[in-house]
Amino acid sequence: MKKARIALFIGILSISLFPVIVAMKLTPGLTSAFYRMAIAATALLSYVTITKSLKVPSVQTGLLAALCGVLFAADIAFWNLSIQLTTATQGTLLTNLAPIWVGVIAFLFFKNKPRRSFWIGTLFAIIGIVIFIGIDVFLSLSFDRGFTLGIFSGFFYALYILLSKEVLNKMEVVSFITLSSTSSALFLLIINIAAKQPLWGFTSTAWASLLIQGLVSQLLAWLLISYATKRMRATRLSLSLLSQVVFASILAWIFIDEVITIEKAIGGALILLGIAITFYEKKEVRKAYRKL
Repeated sequence: MKKARIALFIGILSISLFPVIVAMKLTPGLTSAFYRMAIAATALLSYVTITKSLKVPSVQTGLLAALCGVLFAADIAFWNLSIQLTTATQGTLLTNLAPIWVGVIAFLFFKNKPRRSFWIGTLFAIIGIVIFIGIDVFLSLSFDRGFTLGIFSGFFYALYILLSKEVLNKMEVVSFITLSSTSSALFLLIINIAAKQPLWGFTSTAWASLLIQGLVSQLLAWLLISYATKRMRATRLSLSLLSQVVFASILAWIFIDEVITIEKAIGGALILLGIAITFYEKKEVRKAYRKL
């Protein structure tokens, strides 16, 4: 479990680079989303081909892994479209409601129900998100098409987390990430073509940023997060992923001189507190784990 938590931390830190690079606006949002997945998929396909390490237990499991990729791509696509139709802050707020969806879906359809600590932690984290992004943004939400797309983004993100947890119980991490990244890249390619987004003609700096997104924010990050997913509860994992908002803010302060306001500091502290609450377990539970 300690290794899983370390892997999750490094994975979230790697993901946090993505919004900072996107904020530089070196390439369009949907284009960067496609290359993020395509570069990671190319690297993984090359690796499993050379090492002959692609292992798929069954056709059904392989199809579910590919479906995970489509869900992840849908999350990214809806998020980008939501931002284009509303604002980046509103889109980010709605996407980060994913832990609530995870908790509700797990409560309704899964045997392992979310614990009380998850709901308490979620409450603190969501309050933190609202303060972090701005209470005025929350109060002035425009319930338009952009709002709907933002809700869909968070919902698909939640479905990805829950389904990937089930699939990773049946197959290895590298094989799962290879199939899901490939299907995600193909899905995003279709979306980019349909949306008539540019796929080439970028500067050398832009290509370098795409490589970082693909190799660090996607490949490294989701290999580590999938490793953690295999060993942690989906509800706890989904809430932990909210910390990327805090890390992204710190990285943006370092690299692109974004100001960390008092509101962001308070909101970030509440987000981390909410996550910490989900990791708290009573002494009796910890003793039972040790005995097992």
